[in-house]
Amino acid sequence: MASTKNEVSSLTKEKLVEMLEKMLVIRHFEEASIKAYQQKKIAGFLHTYIGQEAVGVGTLAHKLPQDSVVTTYRCHGLYLALGGNPKAGMAELFGRITGCARGKGGSMHFFSKEHNFLGGHGIVGGQFGVGIGAAFKSNYDEDNAVSMIFFGDGATVQGTLHESMNLAALWDLPAIFICEDNQYGMGTACTRAIANTDIASKAEAYGIKGYTLNGMDLHEVHDRMGEIIKEVRATRRPVLIHMKTYRYFGHSVSDAGLYRTKDEVDSWKAKDPIQVISRGLIESKGLSEDEFKNLQKKIKSQVQEAVDFADESPEPPIEELTQHVYMDEAGNP
Repeated sequence: MASTKNEVSSLTKEKLVEMLEKMLVIRHFEEASIKAYQQKKIAGFLHTYIGQEAVGVGTLAHKLPQDSVVTTYRCHGLYLALGGNPKAGMAELFGRITGCARGKGGSMHFFSKEHNFLGGHGIVGGQFGVGIGAAFKSNYDEDNAVSMIFFGDGATVQGTLHESMNLAALWDLPAIFICEDNQYGMGTACTRAIANTDIASKAEAYGIKGYTLNGMDLHEVHDRMGEIIKEVRATRRPVLIHMKTYRYFGHSVSDAGLYRTKDEVDSWKAKDPIQVISRGLIESKGLSEDEFKNLQKKIKSQVQEAVDFADESPEPPIEELTQHVYMDEAGNP
């Protein structure tokens, strides 16, 4: 089912500024994390969300407290879009005890009980079972929640996606499957790896609705996802969303992205949601150029505070190694 984009966005200038600020927090946080990685302050892998900010910010603007969110290893952006603390996020990247997963998860396993963020998951497709489990819990508890399950285009050929969509359709689970199609599964173009790149059309096989949205357009993502989430909350039927977006950097920071041309990357950067929204606000007098510069300055300062906090935080003590991994006989973590 094709998207029907609203001609007039429902976003007020105040709401646009609020969402622009969230996208800027994600952008500057990720840029700072790349710098810290190059300084060897971050170990392991680092997958950034730069370029995809409109998807997370536009969708999660509709999250209610009881709703759950789960995603893949490109998880920093969604954590921040949910209102996660940048200090706890950066400390997690640095492997410090003050991190959002107590320094044990790292880049691929951000988590927030406060925001019902069930994590980034390091295994491609590993989050689907968790996501439909949360949807099942909602029906069991009758709390009218929905479960938002984010994943990349590379996971669309995983059996777990299709098994989970089948079960969600059979059991009327309020699961929203959101494919963030950034055009590449690691270094392979989706056109070379996926037989049917019309992701939304896969919904038909399970008797559920599918939608294709422009993930670079904050207005479209916000407005259409608002309608879709409202529908799922009411009908308890799962849906599949195909968000067309792009990552400006390689799969991870260690990936130079040599499989793409500069012209291709530049063509997507020309649609950059932060540039589009900030320019639109300035042209419509919703935000002056000085106010925009001050906003950027404020966020850069907040991100630097997060880096300093992570730098100064201690590493987890050795006894932390088995904490929150196994339960004791009384059921305590």
